[in-house]
Amino acid sequence: MIIYYIMEDQKYTIFDFLREEQVSENVIKGIQEYRKMYPSSESDSKRMVAPRWMYYGTEIWEQAASILLCGCNLLLVGAKATGKNVLAENLALAFGRPYWNVSFHINMDASFMIGTDTFEDSRVVFRQGPVYKAASCGGFCILDEVNMARNEALAVLHSMLDYRRIMDIPGYDIIRVHEASRFIATMNYGYAGTRELNEALSSRFAVVRLPVISEMNLKKLLENEFPTLRVKALEQFAGLFNDLQAKSQNAEISGRAVDLRGLLDALTLMHRGLKPALALKTGITNKCFDEYEAALVNDVVAMRIPENLECSRIFSD
Repeated sequence: MIIYYIMEDQKYTIFDFLREEQVSENVIKGIQEYRKMYPSSESDSKRMVAPRWMYYGTEIWEQAASILLCGCNLLLVGAKATGKNVLAENLALAFGRPYWNVSFHINMDASFMIGTDTFEDSRVVFRQGPVYKAASCGGFCILDEVNMARNEALAVLHSMLDYRRIMDIPGYDIIRVHEASRFIATMNYGYAGTRELNEALSSRFAVVRLPVISEMNLKKLLENEFPTLRVKALEQFAGLFNDLQAKSQNAEISGRAVDLRGLLDALTLMHRGLKPALALKTGITNKCFDEYEAALVNDVVAMRIPENLECSRIFSD
């Protein structure tokens, strides 16, 4: 199954995108051969969802795709706004696989991931969890913020993630991981509730560190998301995000304001007609709950975006 995007009245696939990003042809050929070896079925289509955004970054694409082509599990590590989940969804799309997302929290247990007993037609049956489904049908399983779960909950995955690629469910059966299945974990140190990743678990992953989005790639993202964004406005908003990143790296403000989703939300609000100053407060400034920090962020915004700026000077439509 190939998912198409419509761009300028032409069909545009993930492989066109990868070539535009100058990803190695060897990597692209490897992905295409993988798709031929493991073709998707009609039943997979409902779980093959086109991602909201594309991930920009040639080296990261080549590293991540090569790891998956080798049959290894992938761990994506990076700070907020580096695109860990976006890349994971992009990889599932590129490899043409259905995917399941498991968002971890402190109370996550094995029964949620693997499955548990339930009643159906007055009898006890096994309800399959997302990890079970992904492993059995050749899907991609995205383990989101894997370091937020208790180590004892993740220990059940050890035999599934190493060379054995099996899991024994007492009273039921052995899960044999499909050859096409891949596990992609994401993690971010510093969030409330995170902990050190179990060494036994971390050794089962190849690790890719995602960098902060570059100014060039940020511009690509904004251009793709908002085609009518004027050139001057593009420079202003890309510069604003870089200014906030620099302030955060220098410990002048926290990372709350360095919110790429917030910037995209603010531009969406502007496109709907909300004044830019109010939109940026909603998407960025108001996420800083400390008044002093909010004032600092507001000053950074004001340096790039004038208070009286109108939406007509941002978008050409």
